[in-house]
Amino acid sequence: MARAKAWLIASGKGGVGKSMATAGLAVALSRQGKKVVVVDADIGLRDQDAILGLENRIVYDILDVINKGCTLDQALVKHSLYERLSLLPASQFARVKNMDPKGFRKVISQLKSRCDFILIDCPAGVERGLRGVVDAADEVILVSTPDDVCIRDVEKTAGVLAQKKAPRPRLIVNRLIPELIEAGEMYSAQVVAETLDLGLLGEIPQDEMIYRALLKHMSPMEVECEGRRAMERIALRMMGQEVLLPSYGKAEKGLLSRLFHRKVKVMKLQ
Repeated sequence: MARAKAWLIASGKGGVGKSMATAGLAVALSRQGKKVVVVDADIGLRDQDAILGLENRIVYDILDVINKGCTLDQALVKHSLYERLSLLPASQFARVKNMDPKGFRKVISQLKSRCDFILIDCPAGVERGLRGVVDAADEVILVSTPDDVCIRDVEKTAGVLAQKKAPRPRLIVNRLIPELIEAGEMYSAQVVAETLDLGLLGEIPQDEMIYRALLKHMSPMEVECEGRRAMERIALRMMGQEVLLPSYGKAEKGLLSRLFHRKVKVMKLQ
């Protein structure tokens, strides 16, 4: 097995759907036959166990591994529904400052020989949590919503990543509402990408079926909906495939450029 790449998934602020997107992409990749490990690096704000339905199976966490309180195998939680998907959970009660960046990089290095994809759910924003894990990243994804505040915060985060000499990020625009884009009241994904000068990896529409699934303690990836299909398309791009990039909502001439069925060529992974 070739060594996996570590994909850092970050955002400029909280509440944009970064953790949900991370979990959805992990499931989509595992369904493609890829062995995936989700690393929850959001120390003190652990979410991935709940999103993936593993909250009752957590015994050890990543800090236990770093501090040699357990082995990596003991901390990894294998998903019962998706056999190729595992979670390395965050500590729920520690603080970000308790995580040693060097120890974190060592854990990621150990994982690279065990799987095809490592998805690191990073703390939101530009605080110490992001700075402590960015050196472990081979690829970076930034998640944004199509509003001015989030775009500004993503721009700040991209600047911090550039200062740390991280790989150039690619962008996912989440929670797009086609009706508002058609009315000229919301930016399209392409406008957000052009504003940030980032390559567009994918776009995800606002989808009430995802929230209904969560309320029923179901995995959103088990619901047949457009949000799920969007994440499946992004997963294929992460694998280096060429896929159609649909755009949600019509474009307003001169402001919102329409992208229905525009073919996007994804950069080949090194």
